[in-house]
Amino acid sequence: MASSSSLFRCFLHFFFFFFFIISQVQAANLPFHPRDVLPLLPRQVSWPVLNSLNSPVDLLPSFVGSVSSSNRIVNWKGACFYENTAWVEFHNKTGSEFGGGTLHIKVSYPHSWTCMDLYVFATPYRVTWDYYFLSREHTLEIKEWQDKAEYEYVKNRGISIFLMQAGMLGTLQALWDVFPLFTNTGWGENSNIGFLEKHMGATFEERPQPWFTNISVDDVHSGDFLAISKIRGRWGGFETLEKWVSGAYAGHTAVCLKDSEGKLWIGESGHENEKGEDIIAIVPWDEWWDFELNKDDSNPHIAYLPLHPDVRAKFNETAAWEYALSMAGKPYGYHNMIFSWIDTIGGNYPPPLDAHLVASVMTVWSKIQPEYAANMWNEALNKRLGTQGLNLSDILVETEKRGSSFDELLTIPEQDNWIYSDGKSTSCIAFILELYKEAGLFDPIADSIQVTEFTIKDAYSLKFFENDSSRLPKWCNDADDVKLPYCQIKGKYRMELPGYNSMEPYAHMNERCPSMPPKYFRLQNC
Repeated sequence: MASSSSLFRCFLHFFFFFFFIISQVQAANLPFHPRDVLPLLPRQVSWPVLNSLNSPVDLLPSFVGSVSSSNRIVNWKGACFYENTAWVEFHNKTGSEFGGGTLHIKVSYPHSWTCMDLYVFATPYRVTWDYYFLSREHTLEIKEWQDKAEYEYVKNRGISIFLMQAGMLGTLQALWDVFPLFTNTGWGENSNIGFLEKHMGATFEERPQPWFTNISVDDVHSGDFLAISKIRGRWGGFETLEKWVSGAYAGHTAVCLKDSEGKLWIGESGHENEKGEDIIAIVPWDEWWDFELNKDDSNPHIAYLPLHPDVRAKFNETAAWEYALSMAGKPYGYHNMIFSWIDTIGGNYPPPLDAHLVASVMTVWSKIQPEYAANMWNEALNKRLGTQGLNLSDILVETEKRGSSFDELLTIPEQDNWIYSDGKSTSCIAFILELYKEAGLFDPIADSIQVTEFTIKDAYSLKFFENDSSRLPKWCNDADDVKLPYCQIKGKYRMELPGYNSMEPYAHMNERCPSMPPKYFRLQNC
């Protein structure tokens, strides 16, 4: 009897021969496509091939159009069906005040007999999904519009249609690919590295051991900057996606502060307290560094960026401490976190992301966790409209009434003086840059700088840092044969910070900047 391994090898040879033969038959309309049956085959065969075809980005739906009373018909090419048409029919079958509607989807010309297309349909008031396997006209019934606002919205703006561009099986595979990004395992770490290499062009060159530096705190000064990159676990996965959309090569930051007795402290927005809450905290250096060396399971890579002597001479240490202590204990700035990334209508969304998808994701979360939604974006969107207490559905309708659009609303710059229900909202980088602002580093243009519009990349690109390697501390990169312009103090892989220390501050900096991967080109003075 043949062993299981020999049977597997025979099957593997047969499968790849079969896949090769099928791939050569380009002109024929085959009854199936090899990709459609891959998940039915043994995992050792199917998953390496699927991994080459799909990625976590395939989880993102692609906006194909909106159907309304004015935009009657939408046409597009799907992942399975090459010709697709949609239109909406308004009716009142239930005799309700505003009636309901039927969304018609006609699909035809599939690339194989076994493929299917998966769709998400959204208004500000509902999100649903469906999949189509057969070439024919399909319908999605909406018995009643929720209220007059939804009826008016669909009539004027329409029902948004999103295609899961990888198809049903590709989407399931992408789900499997995105899952390890958030796992605290070697698998998860490798997945984060692979994602950043593929989608950002990042490199991960291994450094000589030891992968940490014995720091002399005498060489560290108030205002010096810490750039942190986490590559595994919950925060590692979150930072990977944040890096991808913003172009930053670090996902977290902290700042150094010395008191009158020369003791070193670390100021950090996003410090986890005993209750598991992310807050702004001022922590002794020894405690902070011990945690990063021995307890932080996200495998943090940390770079120390000392201020330039001329910049340090401007740094008002007293004002910096006053600001830091006034913010200590306040919650992390979730309210405006996404708005530092979105500056333009179309130049900040890596395909297939767009404002339609952002609105749909917000709609879903608003239904599932309304309190979370209010904290993450509702208050900030109300600030942009000059309103109070509107939920997401009301915000979208109000935006439409004003003759604007949701994508335009997202681009309105955040204002540093906005006060939210729990106080000023500062993310990790906004906290540091506001501290810099209070310390005088943005003078004389501080009034025209909104630091809540800065990403982490924008921050480490500021021309605030040491540019003479001879003035770096002796312990800086002493074990590394590659001398970086900053000091990497922890991490297996060499940290890269493209654009580091290259831009002088200017009025309204970073309020209208695109950020498209993988090059992340920015316009001059945006």
